[in-house]
Amino acid sequence: MNEVGVRFERGKLFLPHVMMAADAMTAGVNALKDLMPEGSASSKMGVIVNGTVEGDVHDIGKSIVSTMLQSAGFEVHDIGRDVPIRNFIEKAKEVNADMIGLSALMTTTLPGQRDVIELLKEEGLRDKVKVMIGGAPATQAWADKIGADCYAENASEAVTKAKELLA
Repeated sequence: MNEVGVRFERGKLFLPHVMMAADAMTAGVNALKDLMPEGSASSKMGVIVNGTVEGDVHDIGKSIVSTMLQSAGFEVHDIGRDVPIRNFIEKAKEVNADMIGLSALMTTTLPGQRDVIELLKEEGLRDKVKVMIGGAPATQAWADKIGADCYAENASEAVTKAKELLA
């Protein structure tokens, strides 16, 4: 999937190719998941809750990020699209997450990313849980403004940044 991401960034592959590769990777990972021993590499890389913020029903990019993170060895809990803010926090608590990934494809839903970070602070979890944001309208400047730990422009960068933050 990393190679697919690189080729997509270079314009050598297009979104349908990436989606087919992600579907194939997901099927392969799911087929092998039951064969992996408890406490295997995925739990050692880190636990990530990933979803698209409330009000946003787009999930192709988020799903590709989830698949690539999983294939890189992270334990990923993809909680879907149009996810209420509190659900990110509840799932992070439930699975003892190291990071939350927040996707938004519409400018009107960007504030949901900020709201998750604020709720993490209110719950006393902000120092424990890293936050990565992404999506077409998101930028590094927005990440800095809302206090996210990082911004990823694409799925390959999300994997690289997750590895850096959770090393």
